Amino acid sequence: MIDIQRYLLIAAIAALSFMLLIEWKNFEGPETVIASSAAANKTASPVTSTGDSDLPILNQNTENNSLAPTANNSSGFITVSTDVLNIKIDLHGGDIVYAGLPAYTANLESDEPFVILESNDTRDYIAQSGLIGQNATDTSKGRPQFIANTDSYQLADGGESINVDLHYQYSDQINIVKRFHFKRGEYLIKIEYLIDNQSDSAFQASFFGQLKRGNSTDPSVDGEGGMFAMKPFMGVAYADNEDKYTKLAFGKMQDKPLKTAVNGGWIGIIQHYFLSAWVPNPESVNELSTIVTKQGINIARVTSAAVTVEAHSQGSVAASFYTGPKDQYRLEEISPGLELTVDYGFLWWIAQPLFWLLTKIHGVLGNWGFAIIGLTMLVKAAFFQLNAKAFTSMANMRKVQPKLVELKERYADDRQKQSQAMMELYKTEKINPLGGCLPMVVQMPVFMALYWVLMESIELRHAPFILWIDDLSAMDPYFILPLVMGVSMFIQQRLNPPPPDPMQAKIMQWMPVVFTFFFLFFPAGLVLYWVVNNTLSIIQQYFITKRIEKSGLPTR
Repeated sequence: MIDIQRYLLIAAIAALSFMLLIEWKNFEGPETVIASSAAANKTASPVTSTGDSDLPILNQNTENNSLAPTANNSSGFITVSTDVLNIKIDLHGGDIVYAGLPAYTANLESDEPFVILESNDTRDYIAQSGLIGQNATDTSKGRPQFIANTDSYQLADGGESINVDLHYQYSDQINIVKRFHFKRGEYLIKIEYLIDNQSDSAFQASFFGQLKRGNSTDPSVDGEGGMFAMKPFMGVAYADNEDKYTKLAFGKMQDKPLKTAVNGGWIGIIQHYFLSAWVPNPESVNELSTIVTKQGINIARVTSAAVTVEAHSQGSVAASFYTGPKDQYRLEEISPGLELTVDYGFLWWIAQPLFWLLTKIHGVLGNWGFAIIGLTMLVKAAFFQLNAKAFTSMANMRKVQPKLVELKERYADDRQKQSQAMMELYKTEKINPLGGCLPMVVQMPVFMALYWVLMESIELRHAPFILWIDDLSAMDPYFILPLVMGVSMFIQQRLNPPPPDPMQAKIMQWMPVVFTFFFLFFPAGLVLYWVVNNTLSIIQQYFITKRIEKSGLPTR
């Protein structure tokens, strides 16, 4: 019990280091489930399942991007531009085969927009949708060839929305319009099928939407950093009747495919900072499923319940498609659980309030680097009294250290009596042997939650600080911050008395070196937090030590 505080502290630091390294090296990540606070009470009606042979399996070839020059474009592609989206739609099937985000550049050295969807020789990631079932327009045997009024659509200056209509004649008496509805400042696209059935028979079909992605790397992840470069989770995520948010890695889809009926729900593919997701009608019963094709293409799909359009009538079926940044506040408005794709891990309930506070500080200071400093100062101030108690408890332990050594020698042959005598001493001196370490352990969840906030929040992507730090989400190009962090850890360590155990002393001596090595490849924003935190800890420890010295307790 003599060194229990220091043992626990070493264990806590080692655990923190291990968790940081494991999360950093997590290529695919375990399947994660976050339970819904209120699971759906009603039971989903069965969705008529359609075999994979009835669903389109396409080999898109978008190398030829030329558009037909005619007024009515019936072949090739059309483009749609809004203030936040650049979209390319293949008229064969009406699939979105390209999505660029003008508000987000691919990297700091380029003004080119970040591309979230595209299909070419190196990357295959597209969003498909269609009608399947009794009167299917989309099958594995063929897709509808739509006609558009023009080959280019653009949201007008001052305009709030734009409709893009694709026309298809199903039969002499049945006409179908596939409508894409775009809004200003919005990454959510409404895709609606308008069915004009003037035949003598009912028209019945189900809407399907799916994301098809190959195994190419995540373009939103910086390739620098070697084996320690950050490789966050990339795979399928969905919400069903039981859980608000579940992750399914691509590598597990072959052996553990998803197939479940839900009320509402959503399904998508997540990557670092960005998301593409299908959000069906929340009032309908839908089927969520995943498959892996023979070619190794990963598919995440939603199929809605069949809709019937009676003879000589009109009807529609629709779903929404989101492709853009993981803006948790906007995602929360779209569908329950979608905001959890900003994956703060199991500490999301701590991380979300921290992010809210970080955004408020940024609103005042106007710089995300200074906002991190401000948040660190507030967190440190909140734990000041807790840390003061920890230092006081350790000082009390040092005060009774000679008595503990005496008890250890007196009962060297009887460990039970030794423990009893030590507990009596603690009781007499009113000392909690864990009091010096427990406050630090209590703070660990907050530190881990803040780690995830700085890692996952797209607001920090390409956000500059000052001087040489032009991207808080990327590693320090000159390793200055990690080295400063290591020096601050060393200074903080020197302020504490050395451990009596030689092995403990060696471990503590190597801690700054180990942490510095890990942090060489961490985002500058995260390292900035640790530098500020350590600096504040040094200042805090100085004042607490002065207070302890005045009380007559030993500080070393």
